[in-house]
Amino acid sequence: MIRLMRRMTRTHVLYALMLVVFISAQVVLELSVPDYMSDITKLVNTPGSPMSEIWRCGWIMIGLSLLAFLCSLIARYFSSRFAASFSQHLRWQIFQRVEAFSMEEIDRFSTASLITRSTNDCTQIQNIMSRGFNQLIRVPIMAGYALFKISTHYWQWMAFTAASVSILVVLLVFLVIYAHPRFRKMQYYTDNINQVTRENMTGMWVIRAYNAEDYEEEKFDKANREYTENALKARRAMGLLQPSTKFVNNELNVGIYCIGAYLIASAGVSEQLEIFSEMVVFSTYAARIVRAFMGLNMIFNMIPRASVAAERINAILDTQPSIKDGEGTIEEKGKGVMEFKNVSFTYPGANVPALDDISFSAEKGQTVAFIGATGSGKSTLVNLMMRFFDVSKGEILVDGHDVREYKQKDLHEKMGYASQQAVLFTGTVRSNVTYAHKDIEEKVRKAIEIAQAKEFVSKMDGQIDATITRGGTNVSGGQKQRLSVARAVYREPEFYIFDDTFSALDYKTDRILRSTLKKETAGITTFIVAQRIGTIRDADKIIVLDEGKIVGEGTHKELMKDCQIYKEIAKTQLSMEELA
Repeated sequence: MIRLMRRMTRTHVLYALMLVVFISAQVVLELSVPDYMSDITKLVNTPGSPMSEIWRCGWIMIGLSLLAFLCSLIARYFSSRFAASFSQHLRWQIFQRVEAFSMEEIDRFSTASLITRSTNDCTQIQNIMSRGFNQLIRVPIMAGYALFKISTHYWQWMAFTAASVSILVVLLVFLVIYAHPRFRKMQYYTDNINQVTRENMTGMWVIRAYNAEDYEEEKFDKANREYTENALKARRAMGLLQPSTKFVNNELNVGIYCIGAYLIASAGVSEQLEIFSEMVVFSTYAARIVRAFMGLNMIFNMIPRASVAAERINAILDTQPSIKDGEGTIEEKGKGVMEFKNVSFTYPGANVPALDDISFSAEKGQTVAFIGATGSGKSTLVNLMMRFFDVSKGEILVDGHDVREYKQKDLHEKMGYASQQAVLFTGTVRSNVTYAHKDIEEKVRKAIEIAQAKEFVSKMDGQIDATITRGGTNVSGGQKQRLSVARAVYREPEFYIFDDTFSALDYKTDRILRSTLKKETAGITTFIVAQRIGTIRDADKIIVLDEGKIVGEGTHKELMKDCQIYKEIAKTQLSMEELA
């Protein structure tokens, strides 16, 4: 928590200082009331005391109480502002850091865990700051000031109060030691529930197709039961705190009055009134001390989970992205040349390289295609081009510069990328095509036409302003892919990268789309990853991959003569006439 608090801005520090000031003022005002209560007790029990003095003390008590109430309201305001703004600040920092992560860091934390940390964990921090931080300031001030006020009273009361408070302290320490590890596990179990729920929601079609509802229910029940059992153990332990505190409070009151009765009985007549008035004041202060510890009940229920949440948030914010921007600004535009030089790459945690000694070049305007069996390294090549990962060995040159010299934003501006799994965002057809770029309607319509999406977009309600639901669930797989291609075309990049983007298209649409792309985007270097030879047979250069190595390179005709793996793929896809 302390490391997390170091991330506060000046505004948060100001809110915290104002909170301390008004809570301190509230405590001092509240603890001034018993002094006047003592005066009233003496006046009432002293014959001939003027009624005006009693009223004066009463009005002062009312005034102090009203001022304490006002300070309490102001403290609550600053507490809420402090908690809400700091939580907002944390969520923003987490989002920014995750945006800068490479795929290596994303995979390390997992998507479900990142979502939990940016939502549930931030909520835990906000809760303890809005409610717990208030008590955390109030309790030591209240207990310390109350102890100071009663320090001049009889030592018997002080000793008894110290013994009672010591019991509470020992109990608190024991419960925190017992409960903290279990609250830590609760965050892990929360991640697990999120993971199971997320998989269930995203894979609903497959689950129903395989009649696996019962299987998924068992998985969720197991995750839910683990969370519940662990939470019960932690809550049961912390549940002992409140009744124990109440018991000590009652025991303390009884003890104070028993000791007071003994002291009064042993004192002279002249001292009895003084002891009685001090007993009233002392019992009030002692009750305040115990009440302060009762306030700790809530804090110690929240601190274990909040401290674990803080550790998990710090784990994200302390993680430096493995991929960093280049230092220089590269201004060359329009070359459209890319070269791989002896590139090797091994995924984090893997023992076998995904790519081994890959070398090839693509000149401006060329279409370079990649084909190979599943797991041969085709998509890995694309990930390296986009610098989602950095090469383990070798270098990738874009327009004559190593990609590691570019700022990531500048590098990505050169690329028109359509991913293997077409991704659409909640919004409209227009917002998905123009995604994060200036909206020019004429360009939108042109990009949709080139991507062969005009036919189905024109039939949608609103056409280019038609709604796209979350995840693009209201359009088919082929339509998603065509809108993904339109998004890439709209950018007018130096390079097109199509990672198996045409797999959901029928052969006719695939052929027309590629023909239109070649005509309308002439001069732009294009990379195509595909499983179908029909998609890539007209490419200027086809690279055949097998187990992360290049086993063939050339045109379709050249590979049909010289590359056995390519010929085997062709035999499974092409007719005898096409092979001939």
